Amino acid sequence: MANMALQASDVASRRATPLWDRLRLSRGWLGFWFMLPAAAILVLFLGYPLLKGIWLSFTNAKIGRTGEWIGFEHYQWLWEDDVFWLSVFNTLLYTGVASVVKFGIGLYLALLLNKHIPFKSLIRSIVLIPFVVPTVLSAIAFWWIFDSQFSIVSWSLRQMGVIDRNIDFLGDANNARACVIFANIWRGIPFIAITLLAGLQTVSPSLYEAAVIDGASPWQIFHKITLPLLTPIIAVVMTFSVLFTFTDFQLIWAMTRGGPVNATHLMATLSYQRGILSGSLGEGAAIATAMVPFLLAAIGISWFGLQRRAWQHGGSDG
Repeated sequence: MANMALQASDVASRRATPLWDRLRLSRGWLGFWFMLPAAAILVLFLGYPLLKGIWLSFTNAKIGRTGEWIGFEHYQWLWEDDVFWLSVFNTLLYTGVASVVKFGIGLYLALLLNKHIPFKSLIRSIVLIPFVVPTVLSAIAFWWIFDSQFSIVSWSLRQMGVIDRNIDFLGDANNARACVIFANIWRGIPFIAITLLAGLQTVSPSLYEAAVIDGASPWQIFHKITLPLLTPIIAVVMTFSVLFTFTDFQLIWAMTRGGPVNATHLMATLSYQRGILSGSLGEGAAIATAMVPFLLAAIGISWFGLQRRAWQHGGSDG
């Protein structure tokens, strides 16, 4: 009875306290104030440009001219534009192949670096080098590596007698696609490897010891312990990987500028070419806006993947 009386008096006191005071004294209110500056920055530097770009896509704005409302005219024109659909194909191919390969190699490196091997710290530092080097410098280096006249790859193969003339890496459509994908893979592997390695180091060694005692094979240990516990980290890292790859601009523009014959144009580079270089801000904004559904789909996949965090605590997937 005493407890019930205390609870009743507590409820009565809460009702007597003004709502503003309850919010001001709560921990949630404190968290709101800490989060407010970051939210303001996101709205100012991300939300406003996004809405501005969507609005521009419905106008015939040019550089130096405000433009007038034209509705879906740009989108109707893009629907019939072969170059735009080629850039969509290139973007999906570039993102899909690069992301899958980066994940496979990155996961392998993470599992390898998680073991007790000699010079592990030095190897970790070396693995980070591609990610630390500025993107433009990486692109210029690959541009020289795949140059039609001075390529070190062609020179080496000629010295070994494998080929009798230089390979046209960046002048052939399929070769150029393969080259830019290879460059993106080389640059993106460290991010995935180091992030997954950090996730692996949070797994309790006692789980592996118990599995070994029970006679589990390496594949069973990976499939039943490592992979389920690593799933939330995989969801996050793959989402960022897909977003970074899908919106890649610097690497492509520095290596090929979308050539040859638009074979390596991504939606980001095509948007820049049409919107900035050609001066048609409305058309460039329409191409950039067309990227939004793909990015939202990637975020949605990440959200559903994050729901599996309960695995880390022995709960259900729900």
